[in-house]
Amino acid sequence: MTNTAIRYTPEFKQTLIDLHEKGHSFKELHEEYGPSLDTIRKWVQAATVIAIDHQGTAVTNEQFKQLQKENRRLREELDILKRAAVLLAKR
Repeated sequence: MTNTAIRYTPEFKQTLIDLHEKGHSFKELHEEYGPSLDTIRKWVQAATVIAIDHQGTAVTNEQFKQLQKENRRLREELDILKRAAVLLAKR
């Protein structure tokens, strides 16, 4: 049996997120549009604004996680560069 996961467009996801924000329950959205309750819940959670940055721009949960990941990567790169600088300074 092959896994045939259904792919939804960003526009479709946003429509369901907007409908949920307007008061439709996860169950109603599931019954009318098809995606599972958990799938809709994850979309809504990922799109939930968790902070406003210093420029007044909303930051969603998903964006925050991406920023954390990028921050970890940049810290690792900085650490590598610092070690390389120490090694080069010894020569």
